[in-house]
Amino acid sequence: MDISYRLAFGTYQDALQMVGLATEPRTAGTVVSAARIQMFAAMVRDGNPSYWDAEFAARTWGGLLAPPALLMGWLTPPPWEPTGRPPVSSIAIRVPLPGTTFINASNEAEYPLPIVEGDRLTVVQEVVSVSPEKRTRLGVGHFVETLDTYRRQDDAVVATNRNTLFRFTPDRAS
Repeated sequence: MDISYRLAFGTYQDALQMVGLATEPRTAGTVVSAARIQMFAAMVRDGNPSYWDAEFAARTWGGLLAPPALLMGWLTPPPWEPTGRPPVSSIAIRVPLPGTTFINASNEAEYPLPIVEGDRLTVVQEVVSVSPEKRTRLGVGHFVETLDTYRRQDDAVVATNRNTLFRFTPDRAS
């Protein structure tokens, strides 16, 4: 199956067949790194010592702490790899529906354990639900809810991310 960043198209019935399906575990190509933690913190100007002070972070968290906002970034595949392998897109845009675009509607993340420098994360994505057709100010479409479960190298769950996007076809302006 050719998996890319392109939307999958199909019917609501096609989409319902994906509810309850989960992906195979996908492991990050690199470990959580101080360089990425500190680059992110620098870009948002966050001076939290958990991101900058290795001694403080080691005492408090067991290592430099990964900022919560970087969660999805650890497993975002690069757009190109020397192996020629195509990037794997989020399961949410692989749900076959008639909408031509999408917008994020909600996101809720939980962190039962800290993610620290040196962790290698794995994610499993699951389609939780697909709503019947809805009309909003943006257009007609469906809400797609997914659940991503992140584990570290010892198989402990370090985060879950429940996301809902609205897959729709924009209304034409009159």
